[in-house]
Amino acid sequence: MPMLLSRTPRRAHAGLGVLLALLAGFGLLATTAAAARPPATPGTGVPGVQDAQLSPDFWTSRLDAPDGVVLDANAIDRLNARLFAEDGSMHDLERFPVSMPRADVEALVKGLSSPPTRSLFVAGGLPFQDVDALEPGLGLDRLPDTVGTRWGLVVHRADMRTFPTDVRVFSAPGDTDIDRFQETALFPGTPLAILHESRDGEWWFAVSPRYAAWIRKSAVASGTRGDVLGYGRRTPYVVVTGATARTVHTPEAPRVSDLQLDMGVRVPLLADWPPATPVNGQAAYTGHVVELPVRDDDGALRFAPALLPRSQDVATAYLPLTPAGVIEQGFKFLGERYGWGHAYDARDCSGFVSEVYRAFGIQLPRNTSAQGVSPVFNTVRFDEGDDRASRLAVLRQLQVGDLVYVPGHVMMVIGQYEGAPYVIHDVTGISVRDDDGGLRRIVLNGVSVTPLEPLQSGEDASLVDRIYSIQKIRP
Repeated sequence: MPMLLSRTPRRAHAGLGVLLALLAGFGLLATTAAAARPPATPGTGVPGVQDAQLSPDFWTSRLDAPDGVVLDANAIDRLNARLFAEDGSMHDLERFPVSMPRADVEALVKGLSSPPTRSLFVAGGLPFQDVDALEPGLGLDRLPDTVGTRWGLVVHRADMRTFPTDVRVFSAPGDTDIDRFQETALFPGTPLAILHESRDGEWWFAVSPRYAAWIRKSAVASGTRGDVLGYGRRTPYVVVTGATARTVHTPEAPRVSDLQLDMGVRVPLLADWPPATPVNGQAAYTGHVVELPVRDDDGALRFAPALLPRSQDVATAYLPLTPAGVIEQGFKFLGERYGWGHAYDARDCSGFVSEVYRAFGIQLPRNTSAQGVSPVFNTVRFDEGDDRASRLAVLRQLQVGDLVYVPGHVMMVIGQYEGAPYVIHDVTGISVRDDDGGLRRIVLNGVSVTPLEPLQSGEDASLVDRIYSIQKIRP
């Protein structure tokens, strides 16, 4: 238990420090005694954050009603229904048209896939030379006058891209973490409305419930509308409640072997599977028998059984939305590498909060730009007329799970400590003031716990000054 081991030396050091001070005060300490004094504990490297605060128990133990239900299942269903009805960034595939005019599909594709006008670079720092090939690769000249909607299910974790290409491009030669053609990632079982095929025949332009972009055809199995949309409604089911879960490795069924399922992914449970019947060569009783979509060689959809080991962090229903639950789910990602657009099999700031809330059955828009202005949540808005004092008064009343938005970033509140809010967020780094007033950048590049109030946004503003919205996923 690292936390217990780290606490004991700090108490011992403090006691020894008092003894040394008393001896020095009485003139009983030799001048060489200072060399024997234990070194100071280095801390976390993040101002205001101690080791104890990196445990969810530190925050849940401070709650008055840690297990109080914030929204029940019926309230969550109503919230999700409002989100799909009122938030323009969401796509209700149940109501998606069976066909669309060519002009509408072309506008949807061009709205995302506009050729870049700024300089971009590829790995190794070389300029990206293929800008002129991007637009022809869309194949928009092949669109018919009326585009019939096709349907598909994602069969493994897959990227959605700005253009139908895997080429990674960056804003600067050394900035190779943020791929400017990476939009997001989709998980197994995500339904898609398929609208268009790239010129090379390798990519679909598809609409998911939360995003529209390009996805490799090899990641999608095409099926009927009923099969695709019905998959996510099947019962019984299991929900991934860990940061990730993986199906067992099985050489007998490579398509469902060692698949990554991320937090909040829901898959049907084959509860009536005969216990004595193996699943892909393995005894069924040591796992949950689930049914996953697979892509046949011709691209067609079918379903196949797979095993999720009982050791995996899953549940047979969405978790109850409680303050302690939100903290515990968020901390399951602590230390995961930051992944812009869900790169590195990880997630970014908006993906992080989305996956946390999805474990409770709550849907959020994909990007911060949409999350921060969504009309269906309990919202606090700030503008330039709100001074720092008025902002701090609001921040110091925030509760666990509240989402705080600055342009391009979101943070999730985990509690108040010594009268000030603390957050957990997936972040590349933070800027703080040193004791001498200088600005210091701290590289984090992962899911991190930080105080909110000391964070800076450049030389001239604090992050508090840039907050434009707070979304409260509660009444």
